[in-house]
Amino acid sequence: MEKRELGNSGIKTAPLVFGGNVFGWTVKGNDNALLLDAFLDSGFNTVDTADAYSAWVPGNTGGESETEIGKWLKQSGKRDKVIIATKVGAELGPGKKGLKKDYIIKAAEDSLTRLQTDYIDLYQSHYDDASTPVEETLKAYDQLIKDGKVRTIGASNFSVERLHESLKASREKSLPAYQVLQPEYNLFDREKYETTFEPFIKEQNIGVISYFSLASGFLSGKYRSAADLEGSNRAGMVKNYLTERGFRILKALDEIAAQCNSNPSAVALAWLIARPGITAPIVSATSLSQLHELTQAATLKLSNETIEALNAASAYE
Repeated sequence: MEKRELGNSGIKTAPLVFGGNVFGWTVKGNDNALLLDAFLDSGFNTVDTADAYSAWVPGNTGGESETEIGKWLKQSGKRDKVIIATKVGAELGPGKKGLKKDYIIKAAEDSLTRLQTDYIDLYQSHYDDASTPVEETLKAYDQLIKDGKVRTIGASNFSVERLHESLKASREKSLPAYQVLQPEYNLFDREKYETTFEPFIKEQNIGVISYFSLASGFLSGKYRSAADLEGSNRAGMVKNYLTERGFRILKALDEIAAQCNSNPSAVALAWLIARPGITAPIVSATSLSQLHELTQAATLKLSNETIEALNAASAYE
């Protein structure tokens, strides 16, 4: 399977990343290992998580996803076959958030313990911390890299200005540079990324791992009315997509999926994979059948005509 480099890190990923936010939330028990084994067996190699997953679930405190992935790594013996990406900075409790050096060092040790591994392939700043100078944050990563506990770094949910400031500090202070950006990006949520980040990303050769790649499941076609949202964990997020433009996008996905003998999810992901500058979209699955539908995207080659049809249907101007 095609492998794509994460920025200039030398680390190469298959064109889809498994989103580990579901572990300890909508996926539990033996299903964690079943899904991860199936993902690797299909030729993929990157799993994304965070220390804060899944703290939003009643009874959880954060770290549940890393713990489940760690159990799988230990039991399967597949650590050398997988790229593990995790994050630091989201709030885990009183005094447990941010990007100060001492906190990052401690949080990294906690993540390594939960993941049952000696190193993290891609360690990412989950949210910007305006109270901490970018140089202090980068010095923490520098120490972790020199200690062999982190291979490369990335940023999620940063403004382009803060990302630029960080890269400038990296150059001027000889500190590690962010090689990956993790932004929200999909067929519906295009404008912010394409107008703000895309030109900068291409100029700096930063890898992009997009999250909410299916707009919280809306682009799968599963939710087409308010009635479809009843009882869904994602209802609060998906309701904003039930617009005239949203339905226009679904219509185009349906038509193209039929032409390609595929499914709307795979088509939406294939559009992302084909987008210049996108390294690998993040996808989450809660069943093997759903995983199979999603992974079809990696081998689905959309024609220029098809891509233009999707661009037109999802146009935001």
